[in-house]
Amino acid sequence: KLLGARTIVIADVLDDAMYRSVATAITLLEKDDPKAPITVFVNSPGGSADAGFAIYDLFRFTSCPVHTIANGIVASAAVLIYLGGTPGKRFALPNARFLLHQPSTSTRGQAADIDITAREILKLKVRYNEVVSEATGHAVDKLTADSDRDFWLTAKEAAAYKLVDRIVARRAELS
Repeated sequence: KLLGARTIVIADVLDDAMYRSVATAITLLEKDDPKAPITVFVNSPGGSADAGFAIYDLFRFTSCPVHTIANGIVASAAVLIYLGGTPGKRFALPNARFLLHQPSTSTRGQAADIDITAREILKLKVRYNEVVSEATGHAVDKLTADSDRDFWLTAKEAAAYKLVDRIVARRAELS
């Protein structure tokens, strides 16, 4: 029924299963009507950066306008998904909260492999900050400094930060 309403709900930890679910829904909705908007509700603590980047790219790839609505928490890699929405169509409900921070992981193995993993995480950090920079207009250096530690934003603070295009309280305000 959600697909009939052209709506996707992302309300879990981001992983490959979440990506498959979203990719399937986007493909079906785009085939049904490549010009009609898709509404995506995001309420996720984040998770896999790779899944976050994959869904971000998918939202940018589809011919359908993607309207993202922050509803609850939009943290870590979920920020990427939220920012994958069409510029000007990224909304937040009044009590939404956002978290920008550095990527993290745990790893084991040989020192050389740990070093390789650390370098890959630093690349992810740079790309994450570039995506947020492109969306907000803030310099990458500012984003790097802001996200050096957990950087929490209320919906109003996220709007002032230019992460959110508009705060809405009712569906009628989306048009």
